[in-house]
Amino acid sequence: MTWNIRTGGRDRAGPGRLDRVARVVAERRPDLLAAQELRGFDSGDVLAGFAAEVGMRAHLARSRFGQPVAVLVRPPLRVVAAGPLRRPFHHAAVRVTVATDAGPLTVLGAHLDPYCGLRRRVEAGWLAAAVRRAPGELTLLGGDLNTLDPETDHADRIARLPPAYRRRHLRRDGRTPETRAVARLAAAGLVDLHRALAPGDAGLTAPTRHGGGAEFSGMRLDYLFATPALARLALSCTVQRGGETEYASDHYPVLAEFDLRPA
Repeated sequence: MTWNIRTGGRDRAGPGRLDRVARVVAERRPDLLAAQELRGFDSGDVLAGFAAEVGMRAHLARSRFGQPVAVLVRPPLRVVAAGPLRRPFHHAAVRVTVATDAGPLTVLGAHLDPYCGLRRRVEAGWLAAAVRRAPGELTLLGGDLNTLDPETDHADRIARLPPAYRRRHLRRDGRTPETRAVARLAAAGLVDLHRALAPGDAGLTAPTRHGGGAEFSGMRLDYLFATPALARLALSCTVQRGGETEYASDHYPVLAEFDLRPA
């Protein structure tokens, strides 16, 4: 599962949402969770406490400019390697490899630059390179890519955005939708799992019903990409809507299932 939990599950006012986030994770029980916008998770015992509450072990990558990301792993999956991608992402990216009955599975969790399409394209290139370096043939990339996909007509959605947010999704000509980060991952041979497995669903992930803001207009920004060998083992890929997901964040989680077992 991949999920942007929005500013560490905390807002400037109010009691916070981290308890809601934990309940969603506990209900879905993902074996692997790529989580983004983990503000405050890199200090104190916030990360350890959250991981313990959801019954998982966390591997975090700190951010230079934005917010940390992490991949959380549920036992009995055995981690054989883990660490941050040492590139200057606006937010961060982390890599975790676990042992499965089909060979090593590498999960890349990432959060791309929200402001600049060209920078997102560069960051996507770093992720594609990390996929090529991963051991074996099974790699999953999950995260908030802040990028529209190149197969959809986005004119209406972009037009509904306030000008300050509209610029994030347009190229320098001010007219062409900025989709090059997703296109770069597809060109690297990765399979967009939601598009492949749920063709009747637009897969919109932001905003949620009660957690969104003016920067969204009904958009698909969160993705799970798989190498072809892993995509052949995929059973489903769905956007998780309803219940606590409507309040826990401004993004919906995306959940994929695979025919894999711990080694």
